[in-house]
Amino acid sequence: MLERIQKENDIKKLNSEELECLAGEIREFLVEKVSKTGGHLASNLGVVELTMALHLICDLPKDKIIWDVGHQSYTHKLLTGRKEGFEDLRSYGGMSGFPKRKESQCDAFDTGHSSTSISAGLGYVRARDLKHEDYTVISVIGDGSLTGGMAYEALNNASNLKTNFIVVLNDNHMSISENVGGMSRYLANLRTADIYTGLKKGVTNALQQVPVMGDRMIEHIRKTKSSIKQLVVPGMFFEDMGITYLGPIPGHNLPMLCKALKEAKKVEGPVLLHVMTTKGKGYEPAETAPDKFHGIGPFDIESGKVLAKKDGDTYTDVFGKVLCDEASRNPDIVAITAAMADGTGLARFKKHYPNRFFDVGIAEEHGVTFAAGLAAGGLKPVFAVYSSFLQRGYDQLIHDVALQNLPVVFGVDRAGLVGSDGETHQGIFDLSFLSNIPNMTVMSPKNKWELADMLRFALQMNSPVAIRYPRGKAYDGYEGCRERISYGKSEWIFEGKEIAILSVGHMFEEAVKTRDKLIEQGYEPTLINMRFIKPIDEAMIEKVCQTHKLIAVIEENVQTGACGERVSEYVMRKMLPSHVLTLALPDDYIEHGSVDVLRKMTGIDSESMSEKIIETYKEL
Repeated sequence: MLERIQKENDIKKLNSEELECLAGEIREFLVEKVSKTGGHLASNLGVVELTMALHLICDLPKDKIIWDVGHQSYTHKLLTGRKEGFEDLRSYGGMSGFPKRKESQCDAFDTGHSSTSISAGLGYVRARDLKHEDYTVISVIGDGSLTGGMAYEALNNASNLKTNFIVVLNDNHMSISENVGGMSRYLANLRTADIYTGLKKGVTNALQQVPVMGDRMIEHIRKTKSSIKQLVVPGMFFEDMGITYLGPIPGHNLPMLCKALKEAKKVEGPVLLHVMTTKGKGYEPAETAPDKFHGIGPFDIESGKVLAKKDGDTYTDVFGKVLCDEASRNPDIVAITAAMADGTGLARFKKHYPNRFFDVGIAEEHGVTFAAGLAAGGLKPVFAVYSSFLQRGYDQLIHDVALQNLPVVFGVDRAGLVGSDGETHQGIFDLSFLSNIPNMTVMSPKNKWELADMLRFALQMNSPVAIRYPRGKAYDGYEGCRERISYGKSEWIFEGKEIAILSVGHMFEEAVKTRDKLIEQGYEPTLINMRFIKPIDEAMIEKVCQTHKLIAVIEENVQTGACGERVSEYVMRKMLPSHVLTLALPDDYIEHGSVDVLRKMTGIDSESMSEKIIETYKEL
């Protein structure tokens, strides 16, 4: 059946038996392909029938399907003729693992972060109505994404609509980590409230059989819904916002899904269709451990085991271990995650100190201000968060933490290039946006030993600190270079002449390789580990400028606003004699691909950088 799907809307040519076969073929295809390329599996297996139903009742690309986060859009890509793209899924130059408008007209909106689909969908609806156009808009959002406040801002705004807007709530009982909070409990209660559908239909049908008085009684019951309906009707949270609630309905029953979506299209206003799905559906290892198969590397299909063996500690591992060690000595240390306990290394902390561990859900803005409140209350909060997700709490960083100079420690994980997740997940802006904030200290370690030392140092400070470190295996070289950390001071690794390399954080390993290549060409470069991005070590810069013609700053961040610019600005302002060369990422969004490939393509691999340094030095 899958071979018959060559473009959008081809699914409508299949009969009911063929559609059932197609669902099975899609699951087999996804398991086979993702086992080779890696990717998001469990979430995609859970929405096969839901995606098929959406494509059966929609006319693409005229109608708009907007996926929240978008990592569950693999079936959507298959049904829009992108089957061949799965050969190089998430590889450089290949198909993205997320919706991309430039990839297909059927991808209505680029997504990658949580809780955005309702806002984007509402924008489409307003645009449709103002332009007097006629198409259906459907935003698909997961129950995990409903822990993000942006979703409620959009729902509140959508409640004023007088035209159709469908929100499909894909309720699979979990996001990456176990869902937390009141909305999670609320949805859990809805799943068991099956009495509503029968009660509502039964009472209404019975009253309509009563001559004359029946209609009046129905109207009277409607007017008094707030006193009775709250007790027995699921979805009243949404109903009271002015949003029609339908469901919950089984999310793997294709005929029921199609029928419910058709009913939803008839509603003149916002409607929420609550669909219950099973994450990892159809592949036992993914059903059993959906968190493991949320985002996974290549794996063995039969056993479900990841093929690549872990080779040493990651920076995330080191951060989690050291934080636990420090927490054993300081009862004021508390840890915060935004629904990423495993991903940020805080699972260990959660196990040992459950009363001092807080999962705020997918709500980074709240997490930042919550941390500020904890600090104001006399505790030592540590918020471990991915770089690209910390962007969502920028106002709170400025207004609630730094303005009050509160001692919050931010563990900025997945900083720099993260690889195959692409533009929405690359952590390439944090040095720029963090360095602009008064009172904020920004550090980045050269190896795993320095990460441990920096975390201990940060926990002793009485002001906000951000420690930036990358995804993946922690560099364990240069263990002997472990000079005690002093505030705002860099570390001299090798002292040479003429050319100085200033390395920022985890680019140290690449900086060492660059220095080695320069030595092979007859140069004797100095190598300095910056350690602090804010404040920069001004005394070091002054000293370097006395004996070096060229200063090359190496960092994995966009060029604008990062460390190289800060060094260059200082040199020019003080009219120092050296020339500063910034070797950083272009001011652009970096697509998906392996980190090694992306570094080469952007010119921050050791070979490219050594050539650029020599070229610049010769011009001087």
